[in-house]
Amino acid sequence: MISASRVLRAGDRTVTPWKNGGGVTREVAAGPDGAGLDDFTWRVSLAEVARGGPFSAFPGVDRIITVVDGPGMELTVDGTPHTLAAPYRPFAFPGDAETTCRLLGGPLVDLNVMTRRTRATAHVRIVREGFHLDPRPTEQVVLIALAGTVTPAEPGVTLGRLDAAVLCDRDAGAVRVEGVAAVVTVTVTAPPAPPAPAVPSGG
Repeated sequence: MISASRVLRAGDRTVTPWKNGGGVTREVAAGPDGAGLDDFTWRVSLAEVARGGPFSAFPGVDRIITVVDGPGMELTVDGTPHTLAAPYRPFAFPGDAETTCRLLGGPLVDLNVMTRRTRATAHVRIVREGFHLDPRPTEQVVLIALAGTVTPAEPGVTLGRLDAAVLCDRDAGAVRVEGVAAVVTVTVTAPPAPPAPAVPSGG
């Protein structure tokens, strides 16, 4: 059963401007709860990219990026160009690689998935028709309506465009897709790193 706290409406997200002014990011979900950019195990976000430029480096992090809206972009990863012109085609690359972005024709929206390499893995699947969701106990699934509507196996819950839901093994069941959905499956392989011990402040 999907609790209301695990339905994540697009209109409720906080907008975070990039330091370089090239766009804004809206976090969809992250683990563990309350994690920030420095201590997440996994993170799913949507970005509005206004102009090209270098990507921030995330050492020890694997990334999957998917164009959702707009004319696409060219990513150059460690000197090798990759053209992401068509929407809904996930592209995986290491977050610690030197990466730059060139827009192919104007602003775009993309879906970003990041996992800490030693703690989690992720898979992004794009679906355009109904399917059966059956997460394993070690998995969490972030279901995002990229276009149209998505209805998980819960009476009264419908995801509109860019709405999301975080699901686990208790939420197995049929999912109706009338449009396009992203199914982000995160498998946590190790617990979060313990906090650093406190340093005594005096002698």
